[in-house]
Amino acid sequence: MTQNVYKAHDHHVCIDSAVSRARALCEEQGARLTPVRQRVLELVWANHKPVGAYDLLPKLAEEGFNSAPPTVYRALDFLLDLGLVHRISSLNAFIGCTHPGEAHPSCFFVCRECGEAQELDAEQVNKIARQAEAMLGVKVEQQMTELMGLCPRCQASA
Repeated sequence: MTQNVYKAHDHHVCIDSAVSRARALCEEQGARLTPVRQRVLELVWANHKPVGAYDLLPKLAEEGFNSAPPTVYRALDFLLDLGLVHRISSLNAFIGCTHPGEAHPSCFFVCRECGEAQELDAEQVNKIARQAEAMLGVKVEQQMTELMGLCPRCQASA
């Protein structure tokens, strides 16, 4: 498992690492990490809380970027396509991917109190998907698992 977001850590390392991986992936794939795409990625990684597209607009406008919704959605679509971010469907929000460039299903624990989200290893979900394919003769094309509850900090303060 990657960094546990519910434990103390230097969050700037998370952001710097995400941007470095994004640059490397873009170079590998011949894609362009434009300033607005990079800034959207940085804002998504600003903390470990999923962020909605419309939540990004004011910060982008404040910093002089085109903050029209289509601009933000195009940047998010680009980041999704490269596997740099995930969409948490139940929240209609986005969060940084802890291992971009690797094809994997989306699996998260989201604290219902503080809102921080932790990407999880989805090997068990993969097994269930493979079983469903074998049993039903289907082809699973997308997997999203979202667990909600209380993180250790919020449990302690309850």
